[in-house]
Amino acid sequence: MAIDTIFKAFGLALGQVGDPRFRRVLMIGVGLTLALLIGAAAGFVWFVDWITGESAWLPVLGEVQWLDDLFSWGAAFLVLFLSVFLMVPVASAITSMFLDDVADAVEAVHYPHISQQPRTPFWEALRDTVNFLGVIVGVNIVALILYVIFAPVAIFIFWAVNGFLLGREYYTLAAMRRVGRKRARELRRKHFATIWAAGILMAMPLSIPLLNLLVPILGAATFTHLFQMLPQGRPAPSSPQDYQR
Repeated sequence: MAIDTIFKAFGLALGQVGDPRFRRVLMIGVGLTLALLIGAAAGFVWFVDWITGESAWLPVLGEVQWLDDLFSWGAAFLVLFLSVFLMVPVASAITSMFLDDVADAVEAVHYPHISQQPRTPFWEALRDTVNFLGVIVGVNIVALILYVIFAPVAIFIFWAVNGFLLGREYYTLAAMRRVGRKRARELRRKHFATIWAAGILMAMPLSIPLLNLLVPILGAATFTHLFQMLPQGRPAPSSPQDYQR
């Protein structure tokens, strides 16, 4: 496992956060995240308010008028707590859709000797985004059972599960820009442990509000560096179609 390479790649990515092209993706990420959280909170609070009504009758206390407000505020705080989990699919979607912007910026500064790649077609990027989102959401729904059963170590399960998923996605997207899907999968299997460890490094900030907004940029940049730094070896013989995205 190339731990030193992971931290070197992460350090280079962190040092480029101020790049204007990075800021563009950051602003998009912040906007999408805030829209998602506000929409989720408003919808959940409205639903709780609708099912509780304006007043309720409780034993001993009798009729009370404040119960719906209590539930509404509780629902709002619950949504803020769940925002940690919502950031996983948000980070995935942003990275899938805008990896080209971040990767181009990284390569222009740190790897100017390599050729510029054509941008991923919009519909192809959208397809990858939907596919990865489905996997991430499905796995995290199943993982909720583990979070409840093993509550004291739930955060570590969260990091391990999402580190695996995000590492798999980030590296695949970064690699297939250069070598195509088939070779990207081969390299991902070859560097499995390093990619998972780097994914965990990306998953950890997801559990910290505000800091998690940087994850899409840092993930895309870190794995662009990792692809360039990790040994690639000689590709297996393949047809030209294998290098299509």
